[in-house]
Amino acid sequence: MPATTVPTLRRALRAKSPGLTVERELWASGHEVVVGVDEVGRGAWAGPISVGAAVLPRDRRVYKVRDSKLLTEAEREALYDRVAGWCVAWAVGHASQAECDELGMSEAQRLAARRAVEGLGVTPDRVLVDGRWDFVAGGTATRIVKGDATCLSIAAASILAKVTRDRLMRAEAEHFPAYDFDRNKGYPCPRHKAALAALGPTAIHRRSWVFMDHLPWSGCVRVVPPALAAQGVLDL
Repeated sequence: MPATTVPTLRRALRAKSPGLTVERELWASGHEVVVGVDEVGRGAWAGPISVGAAVLPRDRRVYKVRDSKLLTEAEREALYDRVAGWCVAWAVGHASQAECDELGMSEAQRLAARRAVEGLGVTPDRVLVDGRWDFVAGGTATRIVKGDATCLSIAAASILAKVTRDRLMRAEAEHFPAYDFDRNKGYPCPRHKAALAALGPTAIHRRSWVFMDHLPWSGCVRVVPPALAAQGVLDL
């Protein structure tokens, strides 16, 4: 069960607090609904790609929020309910492994982002996107490099997305115990690679990824996303 209280921040994280500078500038300029978004799972070999979206209140703060990659699993779980209850609106959108294979990862990420933003139930005036790539589109995005570390709404979205996806992968681990999905969440690691070599891919593996070329299994053919096959390229 998730922890009910958030542990004291480790010393290394105390000076790395994301802020509301960007959100406050946008609020002051008339943007009423400012949404932070972040993705998780793009580099995994199994499971969905997930995008979190979070709208923060102007008058309340939740402390100890950090980029989800800096937090331990226990710290993220402890923060999850607090962050979810703090947000004015939030949602996590997913694109399944089948959609990743069919569309390619870039389009699958756009699909997950669209589902997340639509799931908010509000219309964004501005969307804050972590990184250099606008995977939201629609003309409302502001790209922020290292936004998950510096922008509070993106950091909140990163925690919501990471915990939601991790819970999905822990549930899948019950069906595929040899792959340690409860520990690796579908990302490559020695035990995951060993299970693939011994048993082949599961129903939740992305079969368009290059690891499929190296499996010692006849009949396990790498899938080429139709849109990319037409272009003669792969984006993986």
